[in-house]
Amino acid sequence: MPQKRTAAPSATGAATGPATGAAAKDPRGVRPARHAASLARLTNVISVASGKGGVGKTWLSVTLALTFAKKGEKVLLFDGDIGLANVDIQLGLMPRRDLGEVLQGRRRLNEAITPYEEGGFDVVAGKSGSGSLAGLPRNRLESLRDEIAELSTHYDRVILDLGAGLDMPVRLLSAMAGLNLVVTTDEPTSMTDAYAYIKLATAKDPKIDIRLVINQAKNQQEGRRTYDKLNRACASFLKISPRLAGIVHDDPHVAESIRHQQPILARHPNSVATLDIEVLRSALVRTPAGSPPLPLPDSGG
Repeated sequence: MPQKRTAAPSATGAATGPATGAAAKDPRGVRPARHAASLARLTNVISVASGKGGVGKTWLSVTLALTFAKKGEKVLLFDGDIGLANVDIQLGLMPRRDLGEVLQGRRRLNEAITPYEEGGFDVVAGKSGSGSLAGLPRNRLESLRDEIAELSTHYDRVILDLGAGLDMPVRLLSAMAGLNLVVTTDEPTSMTDAYAYIKLATAKDPKIDIRLVINQAKNQQEGRRTYDKLNRACASFLKISPRLAGIVHDDPHVAESIRHQQPILARHPNSVATLDIEVLRSALVRTPAGSPPLPLPDSGG
């Protein structure tokens, strides 16, 4: 049964309780007390990352959030690509509060939530042009991570749209996710950068649940070939075999929906890319977050 959506937890309400420890000592009231959940991978958190920009990472995050919400889940979409934030632009939102205010210490993270009523999920918008998370000191990033972990207890699914690249904020925030999606296309630079991301992530945690999304594929066979190439490189040099989360076809309805600032599920519900995302969502549900990589192709598993 679809769950009834509730208002976002307040900074001082009963849902979260009064701040204690570090938060109580911080006059800004922006640092929550650290708890065990913030130091472990959270199975309801999905990070969406890529080695390079321009591969459709934000579009995938937005569409996936809407797909989960339409299945009755309570969803939070977090725009962690603050320097190039465009989740709100793709949705046609004009949030009164955003992540920039949180990073400036003017708001708690739960005060920056904007309901996206048309899609039935919540958004923490970034602030385009306000600089990168990379400029923040590590302790402030850890505080932000802890606030995300605290918020995650109020949602069935939290999707982190992270910045492209391999900088420390991306690594730190993706490390809290029980499931890590890496988006790539068949372009050699995209595949090389995706491989670099996987190499760095698995060096830190060999058992990380990384799954590949092949975006903008010409057809199913081409998408599968792209996955196989990247998978062979991972198996040969990293000794892991990441799962294929899904293949999303190159669909002109995607760009058209973005231009009109409407999710493709609403504007073109029967498009090829829409159906691909539903297949992707179903695959993620079938294989729970935290699942180990596949056996190596030559291991006989």
